[in-house]
Amino acid sequence: KKGHIVSEQQPTITVRFEPAGGTVQAPVGSLLAEAAAQAGIQLQMPCGGEGLCGKCRVRLLQGAGPPTAQEKRHFTEEELAAGWRLACQTPVQQTMVVQVPETSLAQTAAKILATGQVLADFPIQPPVVKRFVVLPPPSRQDDRPDVDRLAAAVWPSATEKSADNLRNDCPGGTRSSAGSPLRVDWALIRELPDRLRQYGFQGTAVLTQDRLLDFQPGDTTDRHYAVAVDIGTTTLAAALIHLPTGRELAVQADLNPQTAFGDDVISRISYARQSPGHLEELRLAVVSAIDRLIDQLAEQVGIARQEIYYLSLVGNTTMQHLACGITPRYLGEVPFTPATGGSLVGPAEGLGLRIHPAGLAYVAPVIGGYVGGDIVAGMTATGLGRQDRPTLFLDIGTNGEIVLAAGGRLFAAATAAGPAFEGARIRHGMRAAPGAIERIHFDGQWHFRTIGSQRPKGICGSGLVDLAAELLRLGLLRPDGRLQRSANPPGALNDRWTEANGEPAFVICPAHQTAAGEPILLTQRDVRQLQLAAGAIRSGIRLLLRRAGLTLLDLQAVWVAGGFGNYIRRRNAQRIGLLPPELSVERIRFVGNTALAGGRLFAISQQAQAEAERLARTALHIDLAAEPDFAATF
Repeated sequence: KKGHIVSEQQPTITVRFEPAGGTVQAPVGSLLAEAAAQAGIQLQMPCGGEGLCGKCRVRLLQGAGPPTAQEKRHFTEEELAAGWRLACQTPVQQTMVVQVPETSLAQTAAKILATGQVLADFPIQPPVVKRFVVLPPPSRQDDRPDVDRLAAAVWPSATEKSADNLRNDCPGGTRSSAGSPLRVDWALIRELPDRLRQYGFQGTAVLTQDRLLDFQPGDTTDRHYAVAVDIGTTTLAAALIHLPTGRELAVQADLNPQTAFGDDVISRISYARQSPGHLEELRLAVVSAIDRLIDQLAEQVGIARQEIYYLSLVGNTTMQHLACGITPRYLGEVPFTPATGGSLVGPAEGLGLRIHPAGLAYVAPVIGGYVGGDIVAGMTATGLGRQDRPTLFLDIGTNGEIVLAAGGRLFAAATAAGPAFEGARIRHGMRAAPGAIERIHFDGQWHFRTIGSQRPKGICGSGLVDLAAELLRLGLLRPDGRLQRSANPPGALNDRWTEANGEPAFVICPAHQTAAGEPILLTQRDVRQLQLAAGAIRSGIRLLLRRAGLTLLDLQAVWVAGGFGNYIRRRNAQRIGLLPPELSVERIRFVGNTALAGGRLFAISQQAQAEAERLARTALHIDLAAEPDFAATF
């Protein structure tokens, strides 16, 4: 995200970034990381800018000041003398020329999350493979059927693919004679004899398990792709993957158009229940959006859609049901039962998604009605099921999902956090889009950073958390959540109060600074919405720990996933009680979009799919609302 500092009459300093060559005017005293964001340079900061991870390394060719204590921990004396610093720790105090190494850019962090950390455990073993083969042509001495001939070329060793372990979940078509383990559907078997002879008995076989999906002329093994899709309640994200190498080639994102039918899963379940036509309306809305993302990915990389052979779809249980056209009716009725817990695999065209005509779609397994495939994907990507220390996994968004790994067991639950973190139901709330205030702090003056270097249009979830934390610190928000004027406010706060619906409201951004020319406010109702969301998350954490016989201090790690979680400041989240304040900040780690990272793994690794099935099957699903202490805890 690009950043924009809005402050009141603050001088600026020139900062130039190399090798990109971008130059910005950064406010005096702002952090170099903020200047980089202002220049459109996304740096790695998995520790949330606390100076703990040391990944936002830059070299100051001009303007290096004294190193901080954190920087001394990460660099040698020689490196410090050469100008190496952490962008998240370095204030802008004088004209700077900054060299940004490739390894400090944010896209490297995404690869580490999805490949470096995860692929060591899950080697590349795609569900759909390509093999270039050269077949001996038929003769009087070798009159084997064409399918048998092809099977022998694909699997030269009889032990490589035995008929004893065949999967029979692809109905229709024919199997080669003499028990050869190769299935071919009706349409392809009708064309295969002519294709083999036209291609000179050589070409590329496209296979999944024991089934032949296609036979193509020449060697097309490198033209082999998959798409992983994270179907979020609010947003969609899709990644194009090169299957032979497992590399992520492109990413596209968009809003989930189902938001027009409601901003949470309950409202969409209610809409779908009204008539079969409504269910189809919801399905077509999200499928059409996914189809557009696939088209954009293919165009961006310069490939044909027909070269995509596999789709991996992950989302919460309701989103997966709606994408598949499965009624979510019973997810809205006690005991909130999903149609299936295991993964689903079938032709992509059956979902209305246009890839290779014989391409397959995989839908991730789920744990329960409100702990879905996105959480299973995150657990798989992070290796949560293999942790030997108490670890908490949180996905904070429209729905708050929590998984606790402790003592070799997994405890999973969902909380109705509501859409406050997505900006919904907040007076001037908005999603994390250009113009959203996403960071706020007060140091005698109010400083605002917006997404996209635009004038403020509203406030998103991370900015809301920042603001509440600052108001608490300043005594303008009581611990019970009541906004209150201070008897002796700092000078910059004197003109920050107004009224909304007869109650005090805080002026986040004055009218003259905003895009609309109207003030952006925080109302008392906004605070209550934030309290409800934070209270739901903390209640879930406390009850899962109690079920496992643990206390907060027993937790060795807290992993916060999701787009919102990736941008909140840990100390501010702890200050408002969203994250446990009892824990040291070093135990809290942001792990990004683990749903998409896991979905990517499902596209390239059958072992990852098997691990997901194991996690979904063994996790203990806890209905928090049925817990005796839930109401009192909340």
